[in-house]
Amino acid sequence: MTRDTWLLFRHNLDITLRQKVGIIFGAVQPLLFLVLFGPIFATIGTWETLVPGLIIQLGLMSAGLAGFGIVMERRFGVLERLRVTPASRLALLLGRVLNNVVTLVIQTVLLLAVGYAFGLRAPLAGVLAGFVLVIVLGASLAALSYAVALTLNENLFAPVMSTVVIPLVLLSGSFLPMSMAPPWLDALSHISPFRYVLEALRELFAGRYLTGTVVLGAAVTVVFAAVSLTIGTRVFSRENA
Repeated sequence: MTRDTWLLFRHNLDITLRQKVGIIFGAVQPLLFLVLFGPIFATIGTWETLVPGLIIQLGLMSAGLAGFGIVMERRFGVLERLRVTPASRLALLLGRVLNNVVTLVIQTVLLLAVGYAFGLRAPLAGVLAGFVLVIVLGASLAALSYAVALTLNENLFAPVMSTVVIPLVLLSGSFLPMSMAPPWLDALSHISPFRYVLEALRELFAGRYLTGTVVLGAAVTVVFAAVSLTIGTRVFSRENA
């Protein structure tokens, strides 16, 4: 299975890297917020608060919408042809997920580079620790996105996911910390796992590592990953049996 996963990952990555404009375009919205909203936000907050929020937004809009790819593969018969290959069903999923993680990492590096140019001063240790959370979160979101794409009618995936992603971005506190929100909205945001991941990222970018917020964020990320990957594996195996 490891060999199949690696081969499928390389295949998907080669396709992705040939579409460099697509990688950049996927990061355009967070970059626009960074360039156009960042200078305004910096008058009331810090870049170490804003940039982690934009990373979470990027994850939700990049890895979280990864299922678009498999919708197109189903539509044009690519997935049907892959089903008859000797590759395991889990390898078919992991090869895609790993490609989405690499794409998210490239986009995050681009976002961080622009962030540092504007005034971000997060310590390297905090950024590297944050990358671990981003990688795990990206894999989780991609697996879950594929599960949704295989479960829903192909014509419903785009409107459903687009409708779901925006509230998740806002409830995570990507643009402003939810502590600034009205009590009812602050309470509602605790339902979203992305709030905890984001708060952990902000702690790490501020140079605070062994705090309760970081531990809680890491724990939520691991649990979310376990649930998402389990769902993704089961749905992918069932739909491609």
